[in-house]
Amino acid sequence: MEYYLYVKALHIVAFVAWMAVLFYLPRLFVYHTENKDNSSFVDVVKIQENKLYYFIGTPAILITIITGIIMIVLNLELFKTGAWLHVKLLFAFFLIVYHIDCGRHLKNLENNIYKKSGKFYRFYNEIPTIALFVIAFSAIIKF
Repeated sequence: MEYYLYVKALHIVAFVAWMAVLFYLPRLFVYHTENKDNSSFVDVVKIQENKLYYFIGTPAILITIITGIIMIVLNLELFKTGAWLHVKLLFAFFLIVYHIDCGRHLKNLENNIYKKSGKFYRFYNEIPTIALFVIAFSAIIKF
């Protein structure tokens, strides 16, 4: 348990970085989609999308998952403290699926396949906000 707080701190930092990616990447998808006829703009946005997803998002999600697992292994009693952890893990799973889905959208846009509108991505961008509220309230209130 002596390392638990260090692992928890790293978990929080990685989660914040991951959430930043999940908030910003769909916004880039909006700009990308709404400016698809401006090739010089699209070229720049493609670079931003790729760097954000692969160089920030992927390490952040992996560190978040690994440190989350470590915290659970170090303190299995967490599962006996109420429904909050189960709810948090469920919404963390939803965010993992969302992250993977962002990668799918990224690949489509990378290949100039525009299946979704800017309006879609504006709504799509709200999903991680809802998950963040549930995760934060679950972790802090511990119902």
